[in-house]
Amino acid sequence: MAHVIDREEWAVRSDHWKGELQGGAYGSNSCLIFNYLPDVGGGPRLHSHPYAEIFIIRQGTGLFTLGDKEIEASAGQIVIVPPHTPHKFTNLGPGPLETTDIHENGTFITKWLE
Repeated sequence: MAHVIDREEWAVRSDHWKGELQGGAYGSNSCLIFNYLPDVGGGPRLHSHPYAEIFIIRQGTGLFTLGDKEIEASAGQIVIVPPHTPHKFTNLGPGPLETTDIHENGTFITKWLE
């Protein structure tokens, strides 16, 4: 069965791509996070997942910590994090950082490390 999911069902705000969706409820083996980080330094704490996560950078530049490596990624790039890899990212600025994050699981499973 196909599903059309209205923005009001996943978005935190109607004026930014910010929110999340757990696709398992719709028969999908993926979850989505739409991040909109307007402030330099904003981003999630160090964490890991038992599945891969894919980051599509839509706007801005982020500093990604992936295990013991740090990389900068900017609009148009894609970062793929393997399962069980500690990771986090922050907005380097000067403007907002906007990402679409794809979790390869129907529900979020997150182990917070910080």
